[in-house]
Amino acid sequence: MQHGPAVRRRKLGAELRALRAGAGLTSGEAARLVGWHQSKVSRIETGASGVKPADVRLLLDAYRVTDSQLRELLLVLAGSDEGGGRHHWWHAYRGVLPPTYRDFISLESQASAMSTLETSVVPGLLQTPEYARAVTKAAVGGLDDERLHALVEVRLARQDVLRGHPPLELSAVLDEAVLRREVGGPEVMARQLERLVEAARLPQVRLQVLPFSAGAHVGITGPFVIFSFSSTSDLDVVVLDHLTSSLYLERKEDLRAYSEAFNALQIHALSPEDSLDYIAGLGDGV
Repeated sequence: MQHGPAVRRRKLGAELRALRAGAGLTSGEAARLVGWHQSKVSRIETGASGVKPADVRLLLDAYRVTDSQLRELLLVLAGSDEGGGRHHWWHAYRGVLPPTYRDFISLESQASAMSTLETSVVPGLLQTPEYARAVTKAAVGGLDDERLHALVEVRLARQDVLRGHPPLELSAVLDEAVLRREVGGPEVMARQLERLVEAARLPQVRLQVLPFSAGAHVGITGPFVIFSFSSTSDLDVVVLDHLTSSLYLERKEDLRAYSEAFNALQIHALSPEDSLDYIAGLGDGV
């Protein structure tokens, strides 16, 4: 269990170690190829020290890694702010975003799939501007208007991952409490329910409602997010949000446990079709 920056270093190091082994090189041979001491390669691979994007690029070249998607992902994990598009936009908000949130966004921007259980609020990727403002204002007290506006901008900018090429594949299970809790007033909630209906019709979104009638369930202890990466499963990670920080679970047994839990929640939830009808019905009654 690690905080964001630590888990990012560990995952990057593990992937670089696997790529080195795949290239048939020892750590000493890799170090000689790039003009380093062997201990530097070892520290990077174990996550004991950070690594600059330029150093990652040297190693990837030495290992003859040509997969552009994998290269970009590893460079982002190393903290690269090169490139354009959706992968680096959050750097403009460094002054208002804590490091753990920036790490979350960097993973979200590069993931191929995201599975999330929400027990209290609509997932950030599906929030309307008005709903996002109400949630942010309630969750982070004492914000001035400028900072509040910036955080809402970030929340909305994150949603571009659903419109990418290819888009992020989002699977979301929403506890019924998410839909019943009136956030921002009746008008804001009515529009939010409309937004969920719109999102549920997107091919890259699988939205399911877990009704109160399902009773106690495996996700009752709290929400979680699972990020999956098509280029390598070794970078998959579970994120647990807390009031002031996020925790990252990277062990394979943790990933397996949360993946199995999410599959169980999908089984107990309404089907995507019935969930769509249910949400639409709630919207008609608001």
